Amino acid sequence: MKSILSIASLGCFLGSAYAHTIFQELWVNGVAQGHKVGIRVPSYDGPIENVTTNDLICNGGINPYFQPISQTIIDVPAGAEVTAEFHHTIHGKNPGDLSDPIDPTHKGPLLAYLAKVPSALQTDVTGLDWFKIYEDGYGPGTQWAVDRLIANEGLVTFTIPECIPAGEYLLRVELIALHSAFSYPGAQFYMSCAQIRVTGGGNAVPAPITHFPGAYSGTDPGIKLSIYYPPVTNYVIPGPPVFSCNGTAPSTSSAVVPSSPVSSTVAPQPTGPTVGQWGQCGGIGYTGPTTCVAGTTCFAQSDYVRTSLFCFDAG
Repeated sequence: MKSILSIASLGCFLGSAYAHTIFQELWVNGVAQGHKVGIRVPSYDGPIENVTTNDLICNGGINPYFQPISQTIIDVPAGAEVTAEFHHTIHGKNPGDLSDPIDPTHKGPLLAYLAKVPSALQTDVTGLDWFKIYEDGYGPGTQWAVDRLIANEGLVTFTIPECIPAGEYLLRVELIALHSAFSYPGAQFYMSCAQIRVTGGGNAVPAPITHFPGAYSGTDPGIKLSIYYPPVTNYVIPGPPVFSCNGTAPSTSSAVVPSSPVSSTVAPQPTGPTVGQWGQCGGIGYTGPTTCVAGTTCFAQSDYVRTSLFCFDAG
């Protein structure tokens, strides 16, 4: 048991060392605005794991901003399609990097928020009123938003609501990796804020409003859960509902919001072949028995899930 846990701990260390990501470029109606242009990009692409810290707002705390911070404000017409570009390191796309834009084991949702500000260049980002404009979670099938991001080579596209008032905003785009989210802290939050100026628009009052920190709790079913066992069939995307100009949240093929939270309780074991303590019970390519002997649970210890699951002590 000790040797298995030691290997698992090593897997967690190695995975966290090279599987990071960060939002670092914005496209407007299909036109790239430039690498790090108009975005507060941290100089380190590591995650935030504490949902109560101000670092969760726009990053730049424990991951100091890349210097000099961009002083560009990107003009975005209301109703425009914008694309956030994520990559493994702050240096941009690297075709030879197998973890670009992020390691495929780091599955989870993608979300985008806006906050209207007096100046998109202001340094103080605390106390802002944020509203969600996009989310993509789990499904269809067994795909996550991260799977689609990888297939799109780090690009995720969504729409700026056409009815919001003109003015300056911060656009917060976030990826939440859930591979180690079976305990808290464990979920990994990767985000940057783009500095934008919305032109045109209307006079809608976006709702509901949320705040960072405050939008998430460490016990939220979309933040604390095991995504490998029991298998996820529903996923509750954290944060408020998506704001829509017509009052109806935009539909996405992947945002599956069930009526009840995902349970982290292990389901009753079925009858049939069982796996002894420390034996393999699941994982990539595994086709054998998945039922553990009494007193043990089929479980992945952090990033060790990238290869297999084992029957660990239930306690």
